[in-house]
Amino acid sequence: MAIKASEVNKLRQQTGAGMMDCKNALVETNGDFEAAVDVLRKKGQKIAAKRGGNDAKEGVIIAQSSNDSTAGVIVTLNCETDFVAKNDGYVELVQSLVDLALDKLPKSLDELKTLAYNEKLSVSEKITEQIGVIGEKLDLSAYTLVESDRVVAYNHPGNQLATLVALNSSSDIAEDAGKQVAMQVAAMNPLAVSKDGIDAKTIEREIEVGKDQAIQEGKPVEMAEKIAMGRLNKFFKENTLLSQQFVRDNKVTVEQFLNNSEKGLTVSDFKRFSLS
Repeated sequence: MAIKASEVNKLRQQTGAGMMDCKNALVETNGDFEAAVDVLRKKGQKIAAKRGGNDAKEGVIIAQSSNDSTAGVIVTLNCETDFVAKNDGYVELVQSLVDLALDKLPKSLDELKTLAYNEKLSVSEKITEQIGVIGEKLDLSAYTLVESDRVVAYNHPGNQLATLVALNSSSDIAEDAGKQVAMQVAAMNPLAVSKDGIDAKTIEREIEVGKDQAIQEGKPVEMAEKIAMGRLNKFFKENTLLSQQFVRDNKVTVEQFLNNSEKGLTVSDFKRFSLS
């Protein structure tokens, strides 16, 4: 039967598949639009099975805050090649997942995957469909939700690094300060907000390493622990956000910068996702 160009275009708009793939699916199903959609979905499932063992280390990461800035999400969708990651359509796909996450505020990656992407497909099914369209393994590998009085998002150019910073104030000053701290998180990659957020195993390891280094340097054994504790404090200053030197003014810490911006302003949480 003759397949109308308008039907091919309609299928292309709904699925994102190529014109010839859409035409062939409609021919195969004798013009049955819904059956053609299923054909394209099954194609995605076959490609997903074939490419399941491939590495998907490229991709796009997008962070965004809600309209009222009380919530923020980061979504990571991996693919196999940088060529695909830089495609506008691929970035738009990730943005659509971000928009959905901000609308529904799922608490976990698994919950995000089960959300309805549209009337016919879940998020997971939409990604499988797009595997058939793109021809590469895609992996919705990471998602996080942060909620607070003010959540600020930062996306590093290139969409391969993104951060969220949660603050204890909803003021415009907090927004401006938060943007700078979100860039600090991107640049300096702290381990925790403060030393209270560093796990006990990490602290024990740093103390043991500090002791060993002191002994190897010829320091007396009885002095090694004291030296190790001093090095631990240096570790805290370098690796906890509030204690780090502020990158835009290294005469103050991040904690001092925030308090100077607005008395009592501080960070309650942060998230940082990177492809590297």
